[in-house]
Amino acid sequence: MATRRPDPTLEVEERCWAAGDRIVCGLDEVGRGAWAGPATIAAVVPGREPIPGVRDSKQMSPAARERGAAAVRGWAVAIGIGHASPRECDELGMTRALRLAGTRALAGIEAQGLVPDRILLDGTHDFLGLGARVTTVVKGDATCLSIAAASVVAKVTRDALMAEAAEHFPAYGFEGNKGYPAPVHQMALNGYGPTTIHRTSWSYVDDLPFRTLEPPPGRLL
Repeated sequence: MATRRPDPTLEVEERCWAAGDRIVCGLDEVGRGAWAGPATIAAVVPGREPIPGVRDSKQMSPAARERGAAAVRGWAVAIGIGHASPRECDELGMTRALRLAGTRALAGIEAQGLVPDRILLDGTHDFLGLGARVTTVVKGDATCLSIAAASVVAKVTRDALMAEAAEHFPAYGFEGNKGYPAPVHQMALNGYGPTTIHRTSWSYVDDLPFRTLEPPPGRLL
């Protein structure tokens, strides 16, 4: 039987507050490795007390993520969401696209009157390029509560966009694979080619029939 990992805590955030950082913000991304859809980043300014039921989004079922995202929205001091579109991912490359999405997420926080003194970022690489304001946290989505909360919000937000895309492009199975590599997705690409929400600069399109499918008029990713 697998051992359950400890729940993420506010230990990192509390150290930042004790060091004089008034506004602490956790960020996490989703969609980096997808073939289709946006790269999405959530920024969460946490409450001062722990919140139960929120973990790294990869460790939660879809239903648990929905509940967790709703709980985060009631707990967080502020939340910002930023996207980089598939075209921006193609034109900028993934590092710069993530920087753009992260900048947009932080702008959403600042629009609520808060400028983070400390930005906690999952991993080891500061793709935001904001220097001393950023602290990277290894396995932050599993250990640091504000980053875990951001991972849940980002995942639920992007999944909803991909479910909407599935209505326009039903053959690709976006409601299930969310734009990531999967057999149904690959077969649809081989049969129909990429859509307008695919990242066509990526190597997976090299041997595909190049015919871009357009959705009906309406909202595009």
